[in-house]
Amino acid sequence: MARFRKAEDIKVGVIGYGGAFSMGHAHLSEMMKAGMTPVSACDIDPERARVAETDFPGIKAYTSVARMLKKSGAELVAIITPHNTHARLALQCLNAGVSVVCEKPFAVTTAECDRMIAAAKRRRLLLSTYHNRHWDGCIMQAVKRIRGGAIGDIIRIEAHMGGYGRPRDWWRSSKKISGGILYDWGVHLLEYSLQLIDSEIVEVAGYRHTGFWAPEVAWKKDTNEDEGFAVARFRNGAWLTLTITSIDSNPKKGQLEITGTKGTYIFSNKEYEIVTHGKDGAVNIEKGTNPQSEGWRFYQNVADSLVKGDRLVITPEWARRPIHILDLADQSARKGKALKPQYK
Repeated sequence: MARFRKAEDIKVGVIGYGGAFSMGHAHLSEMMKAGMTPVSACDIDPERARVAETDFPGIKAYTSVARMLKKSGAELVAIITPHNTHARLALQCLNAGVSVVCEKPFAVTTAECDRMIAAAKRRRLLLSTYHNRHWDGCIMQAVKRIRGGAIGDIIRIEAHMGGYGRPRDWWRSSKKISGGILYDWGVHLLEYSLQLIDSEIVEVAGYRHTGFWAPEVAWKKDTNEDEGFAVARFRNGAWLTLTITSIDSNPKKGQLEITGTKGTYIFSNKEYEIVTHGKDGAVNIEKGTNPQSEGWRFYQNVADSLVKGDRLVITPEWARRPIHILDLADQSARKGKALKPQYK
């Protein structure tokens, strides 16, 4: 992997400056805060590309990825495009000798992840995915309290999100583009969960319901599932379930519910709750507020890895784990049977 004398020597760019949530601006800003130097932005919309030049005076905007890779001098590029384009664009960058950070999800299939990892290793380049939520206050607090024995040994994790409502008419509602209903937020919840369950995956099963919203959504036959459900079983006996839904009229509270031998830990982004039982049978409930996110640590770690040789926290192999679960769950739902993992 390339090494740099100092962070400001790392020239960075983004592919996909515009679109939802102003993520191009956010990525370049966070790269700058970590000391790196923005030099380029690429967007297929010329107007959005020009906005990047206004937002970051001195950078060069492009409407062609190939031209940006050839002309800009960028050595690290963040890819902020629809999910089904991540692997193709990452391979284009890696094969041009440029390190890559992909937005979540890393890719749509395990095979795509494998090709990306192989290209990065062959070129000795950095490859990661933007799991800035690895440092969300809610999961950092949960890891600290649960490893400290707050609920005993983990038996199961129930990860869930959603409610009742018609999907929006945008690419995130297209299964072919997004990967399906489980991918967008599911990859975050799985990454949280995998920080808590320290064991090998031994089996994944997936279930889905489709067709309820399809007639009302622009994508019609390609609309995401109405609800997706996955269960992963681990070698230590724990299991993990993931539910993402658009047809639940009574959604559960929180995002993760972690049940252990001595209690249950429930958290949302802002709050946590620990439920335990006293020796007299009384129910004890502790509630608290989670600390602020430290998502800035993602790009700081990337910079430190390239400059100091620090251990990369979000390795491509780590990023592949939640994708492998999602990929297997999708295959399982189609085949009607549980599947064994290729990667543990």
